[in-house]
Amino acid sequence: MTMAGVDLTWNIARDVNNLFAYHFMVNAFRAGTAVAVVAAVVGWFMVLREETFAGHTLSVVGFPGAAGAVWLGLSASLGFFAFCVTAALFIAALPRRTRRGFSEESAVIGTLQAFALACGLLFASLYAGFLNGVTALLFGNFLGITNGQVATLVITAAVCVVVVALVYRPLVFASVDPDVATARGIRARALSVLFLVVLGVAVAAAAQITGALLVFALLVVPAAAAQAVTARPAASLALAVGFGLAIAWIGLAIAYYSPYPVGFWISAVALAIYSAARLFARSPGRRPVPAGSRVA
Repeated sequence: MTMAGVDLTWNIARDVNNLFAYHFMVNAFRAGTAVAVVAAVVGWFMVLREETFAGHTLSVVGFPGAAGAVWLGLSASLGFFAFCVTAALFIAALPRRTRRGFSEESAVIGTLQAFALACGLLFASLYAGFLNGVTALLFGNFLGITNGQVATLVITAAVCVVVVALVYRPLVFASVDPDVATARGIRARALSVLFLVVLGVAVAAAAQITGALLVFALLVVPAAAAQAVTARPAASLALAVGFGLAIAWIGLAIAYYSPYPVGFWISAVALAIYSAARLFARSPGRRPVPAGSRVA
């Protein structure tokens, strides 16, 4: 017997219809779609800009934010967004990265990450509710997604995608060569701050489906897989969105018919897609995609 009380059969049409027989699954797919799109779009730039460590820190920071909000009797979503955006502004305030200052910047971000995890542990210990609630914050849960949460995620995703679309060209230029971009009048520093804030919002949104610790399944994997397949920016970005949707949809569908958590299935599907993309990129007759030519 499965989590939803429905058995998987060989009738594919019936099984697909069963996915949407319950309102919580309809909401899960709506929220998962919105999160997959925004995570893929923002994650594509995050991978291009080599800011995955900052993105990972933002996902970790989301845990104490959500745990603290639940402890105070507030919405976990509010905690995710408040802490992730605040941490993004903190990272943006750090001096610009140089080769000599890279280790110092990483040390500061790593310190923030460690302190955030410690705060999360403190808030979780102070919370007198069920442990499953804390587990959901860390590893995700698709049960009980409300219409209000869906609306919030859809609006958040739309705003993030629109912002990225408005600064797409200068952001690509500044991501590839910030010095040359600055010399040509592009405000690379301002774009960096704006992007980190958008990244914080995207992480907060994605973490509500995957959990704080597994957010990279939707934030990094689609982008990394797409950039391994093609060097053309538009095609790579579109492919990343396709990969993100596939990961979210397939992961949710399998979780519906499985007693195991959705975060595991989303991560497992993400690993399968990334592995397939890497194998395709290395297949005979294909030229490898150099890192420096991803936006050529």
